[in-house]
Amino acid sequence: MAVATGVFSGADAPWGKVGDPTQAHWESVYGAKQDSELSWFQADAGASLELIDRFSSGSSEIIDVGGGQSPLAPSLLTRGHRVTVLDISSEALKRARQRAGDAASAISWVVGDVTRVDGLGDFDVWHDRAVFHFLNEASMRARYAALLKASLRRGGVAVMATFALDGPARCSGLPVQRYDAAGLVAALGGDWAIAHEEHQLHTTPWAAQQAFQYVVLRRG
Repeated sequence: MAVATGVFSGADAPWGKVGDPTQAHWESVYGAKQDSELSWFQADAGASLELIDRFSSGSSEIIDVGGGQSPLAPSLLTRGHRVTVLDISSEALKRARQRAGDAASAISWVVGDVTRVDGLGDFDVWHDRAVFHFLNEASMRARYAALLKASLRRGGVAVMATFALDGPARCSGLPVQRYDAAGLVAALGGDWAIAHEEHQLHTTPWAAQQAFQYVVLRRG
C-alpha cells in the first residue's frame, strides 16, 4: 500500500496533532470518557464486519475512517486483510492500540482529520461508521468525497453508516446531518452504485436507541 506523509505504521507511530478546534473537541471527549460511556460504543464490530465480509474479496486493503474506538481493525486483521485506521483523536488511537495488543504492530495508525489529509494510499474497502454525519459544511463534505474517490480503487466499496433520517439530530454536543441511501449518494457525488442499504437501531450503553443507515457503495 502506498501511504502519504503523516501515515505511520505499528508500534513506531508517533501521535500527531491536528491542532484545531475540531481535533480539540474530540480529544476532550475521549479524555473525559471511557469507551463504555460513549454513545457509539460497540462491544464488537457488528454490522460493519458482516458487510465487509460480504462485499470484500480475499485479502483486501481496508481503511477504517474514524475507527479509533472501534474493535473492527483487529477483527479484519484475523481475516487476512491489511488494515489502516484513521482518527482525528490521538487519544482514541492510543486506546485502540492498547486494546489491539500484539496485533497493533500489524495495523497502520493515522492521526488526522479526514477533511484535511492530503492522501492515504489506495484501498479496496473504505469504512466509516459515524464520521460523515458530523460534516455539516458543504466544503467539508466535498473534501471528504474527494479523498474517498482518490483513495478507493475502481470496483472497491465504501461501507458507510450515518444517522438515519429518523436518527438523532445531535451527538457529542454537535449537530449532525442525517441520511438515507439516496441522500448519501447525493452528498458524496460521483459515480456510485448502491450495492446494499439497511436501517439499524443501535443501542447505546445507557439503553437508548439510535437509528443508523448503513449503505454499501461500489465505485464505478
